[in-house]
Amino acid sequence: MILYLHGFRSSPSSLKARLLAQHFAAIGRADEFICPQLPASPAEAIALAQQLIDAYRGDNLVLIGSSLGGFYATYLAEQNHCKAILVNPAVKPPRDLEKYVGVTTAFHSDAPFEFKHEYIAELKQFTIDKITRPERYFLMAATGDEVLDWREMVAHYPGAKQFVIQGSDHGVSEFAKYIQTVMAFCDAE
Repeated sequence: MILYLHGFRSSPSSLKARLLAQHFAAIGRADEFICPQLPASPAEAIALAQQLIDAYRGDNLVLIGSSLGGFYATYLAEQNHCKAILVNPAVKPPRDLEKYVGVTTAFHSDAPFEFKHEYIAELKQFTIDKITRPERYFLMAATGDEVLDWREMVAHYPGAKQFVIQGSDHGVSEFAKYIQTVMAFCDAE
């Protein structure tokens, strides 16, 4: 199972989620790809993801997390001893998301989205200061990320497989070029 965890204010309609879903469908593995809409509450998002992991209970679990989803994937990979692919992951979201407390909208919807102040405390409880077994991790970090610092990402995942993309952006708009690289890590023993 590939469990994709989208970023802050994002959704299963994000470019990366759609490209991966299309790829899995094209290769006859659509039933292996799951991308839920994550709640605004970090505690609820982690609980939902863990519920999906618990329901799966297979050998080939891989988490893919983008931005805040990468933060969640790191926590869940440590708890479940599975592989994780992190695409421009948030490394310090309690610091970075403080300025977003309040009501806004999601990127793929006009529906109101509230990020409450208590969610900062929730994020703190899921912080992983140091990863174990770095061979379980594959970091994709773009030097052109306009939201998060790629150097913090690289420093946070020492010893992990790292692919630093020169340029690009936070969403990795050319992600389609990297799907085979992602799949190679997913399918590796």
